[in-house]
Amino acid sequence: MSERLAIAGTGAIACGLAAVAATHGRVTVLARSEGSCEKAQAKVREICEKLGASVNGNVHITRDPAALADATFVVEAIVEDEATKVDFWRRMRDHVSDDAVLATTTSSLPVTELARASGHPERFVALHVFNPVPKMDLIELAYPPEATERTRERTRELCKALGKTAVEVPDIPGFVVNRLLFPFLFDAVRLMEETGLDPESIDTCMQLGAGHPMGPLALLDLVGLDVAAAIGRAIGIEVPARVQELIAEGHLGRKTGRGFHTY
Repeated sequence: MSERLAIAGTGAIACGLAAVAATHGRVTVLARSEGSCEKAQAKVREICEKLGASVNGNVHITRDPAALADATFVVEAIVEDEATKVDFWRRMRDHVSDDAVLATTTSSLPVTELARASGHPERFVALHVFNPVPKMDLIELAYPPEATERTRERTRELCKALGKTAVEVPDIPGFVVNRLLFPFLFDAVRLMEETGLDPESIDTCMQLGAGHPMGPLALLDLVGLDVAAAIGRAIGIEVPARVQELIAEGHLGRKTGRGFHTY
């Protein structure tokens, strides 16, 4: 991997991407608190062990944004909220190098607005990786109009180095995958509401009848119901009542131990 990669965030996407990148070189992870640092260290170590690679020495986790200065490719992988992401990029302007590619892992937010907040839209890209990162081969790439061909080249080269397949998609809410996927996922929730079928039955039907590796309700749990609701709003589809109820109860899916299923 020719780029010196830095990732801001300590969630599932950030840690998964850090672990995959660490099998190809050194990577810096920027955390917002000591607790987040410890959590990220444990999660990255766990993923690395599953990959069968002893690469924890390649991962440097820090709270100091000055650590981003040496990075040539900076990936923001924080909460899927436009105001939070815009604020992050505005604060990072003084901490990233003048030639670094700046990337966001957003799956639904307008790339052009985030690019402008970074101050360098010519070096900006949406790098939409999928969870779980080690297993998912696709990365959707979306660019603002100002992005240069060199930015595109470096981004494609990074994806290739990480062993991923990159597909350039338009800067529209949800890109391609989520724009097509989430209406289907939410229809599964509405079917459950309308019929009284339990989540296990719906998921089993789609796994065995449609050949899906994971049922739609289990997939919503994996994504996180709060994230799913944010994506639904961003692409302009109604969020089912049951999803909103579970969020209000604090049941967000796998990350909290309960969603449509219990973990």
